[in-house]
Amino acid sequence: MMDFLNAIVALLNFVIVPGTAYGAQLALGALGVTLIYGILRFSNFAHGDTMAFGTMFVILITWGFQGAGISFGPLPTALLALPFGILITGGFLLATDRVVYRFYRREKVKPVVLVMVSLGVMFIMNGLTRFIIGPGDQRFADGERFLISARDFKAMTGLREGLAIKTTQGITVVTAVIVVAVLFWFLNRTRTGKSMRAFSDNEDLALLSGINPERVVLYTWLIVAALATVAGTLYGLDKSFKPFTYFQLLLPIFAAAIVGGLGNPLGAIAGGFVIAFSEVTVTYAFKKVLGYILPETLAPDGLAQLLSTDYKFAVSFSILIIVLLFKPTGLFKGQSV
Repeated sequence: MMDFLNAIVALLNFVIVPGTAYGAQLALGALGVTLIYGILRFSNFAHGDTMAFGTMFVILITWGFQGAGISFGPLPTALLALPFGILITGGFLLATDRVVYRFYRREKVKPVVLVMVSLGVMFIMNGLTRFIIGPGDQRFADGERFLISARDFKAMTGLREGLAIKTTQGITVVTAVIVVAVLFWFLNRTRTGKSMRAFSDNEDLALLSGINPERVVLYTWLIVAALATVAGTLYGLDKSFKPFTYFQLLLPIFAAAIVGGLGNPLGAIAGGFVIAFSEVTVTYAFKKVLGYILPETLAPDGLAQLLSTDYKFAVSFSILIIVLLFKPTGLFKGQSV
């Protein structure tokens, strides 16, 4: 019985808990992608670097707070800096829309043109981020490191395996729940949110109904700025901040949005957790878990790992290809890609 409990704790420690936190981060990122696709009608390839851009300002402001002796007690100081990062990112995205995207939107160009434009914006944002904060790892987490430490868990339970839950993992899940609840309330209960949904469902009919398209665009970019900055900050707190990592995150984020159903917010959330748990499960070495469950003679000699962690993005890519081939509308019915 004790061995079975140890196996469960090991699975929680290395698969369930990190998979849940990572899934919440991907879900928030995928929500931004799906809103842009559903309302502005193009795939925004600059979203990963938007996350990096917003997180960079959160880090810079966090360092300023820390230098001034301002803290948030046991919680990361970055949570105090987060609203400022959202405002700066929102201002930048609105300026980018006015200078770049608006022209192509008024010309009613094909979506593929806007995709190419977003690639140009991506490179500019990536270069700005690297120039301002540098290309290396930046750690900015402070406060209490663990909600539950492995040592305390072992002392409480008497088990051989210890369960460790980082503060950043708990904050990620709680913040994601709050952000998603506020977003769905906004989209379903407010007049502006209903206008955005109507514009997404049928642009021509929405315009005939008197909906101001520029107002819809403005709120869309502001919401995307908030989602991207929150998702990027939570990911940076949980792991570390490195600009190139956020460029790589574009693949699992798009995979999450497409798997769930591109253009469907609920699907983006589901897709985020599908991708996250697929990556974590496939790249986890199950040797320890199987060692607790199986008899000693049947216990594996190797790591019992399907893929190395170096290939975790290959999992996202494989799932993305399978979905595009067999169910392009995703798990929840979105727009066909």
